[in-house]
Amino acid sequence: MTMTIAVAGKGGTGKTTFCALLIKYLRAHELGTILAIDGDPSANLNLALGMDLGETVGRIREDALTQVSSGRYDASVPKADFFEYQVNDSLVEGDSVDLIAMGRPEGPGCYCAANNILRNVIDRLGNHYDYVVIDNEAGMEHISRQTARAVDNLFIVTDMTLRGLAAAGHIVALIHELGTRVHHAYLVINRTHGGIPPEWKSKIKEHGLDCIGTLPDDPTVSEFDVIGRPIIEIGEEAPIYRAIAAIAAKAGIQ
Repeated sequence: MTMTIAVAGKGGTGKTTFCALLIKYLRAHELGTILAIDGDPSANLNLALGMDLGETVGRIREDALTQVSSGRYDASVPKADFFEYQVNDSLVEGDSVDLIAMGRPEGPGCYCAANNILRNVIDRLGNHYDYVVIDNEAGMEHISRQTARAVDNLFIVTDMTLRGLAAAGHIVALIHELGTRVHHAYLVINRTHGGIPPEWKSKIKEHGLDCIGTLPDDPTVSEFDVIGRPIIEIGEEAPIYRAIAAIAAKAGIQ
């Protein structure tokens, strides 16, 4: 059965780094096949994984809309078959992990039928993997649009700012508001120096968050970013990787 893992949080908190090193953990422990979904329009999970980026789902949708509106679409081809072929063709295959990028969200000319078909196609595709890992934007609305899957584990990443913590609390509120099926939601605090400040503990509780662990401010991440080296190549001895591995094990991902 496929386990779906989503990562969310305010921009710049380290979501993509967490995703890449969580995928490294899954691959290192040979826990099964992985489909990585880059749900952020900035689409940089491929860089963290060291993979080439192909076509995005957003461009597939917009191209179909253009074909239909201009009368160039071949009506003899069922739209579901067309999208399934295009999505499978856009899949980037790697070593135990494949990648698909969602690209930009729908614009003012929303092609709702296409969005529904695409969501079903991506969900069916995910069923062929042991793990689906989604690098998400801050708002849970995007997960609702991109997949109908229930999320087994949601990791909400914040940095050591009250703005980031407030954004994490907003995500929890959105889960309830949107009715998104999330079995377990955890707070992860990134770039810490010596643990969680005492004054944060009451605020974490106030926002209805469950802190599963912290990540150190590991200079290795900045070093890799500066030279453009894929984050997934960080060594298993690195403090940030060890922290993420411990969080994954604590969440029952082992």
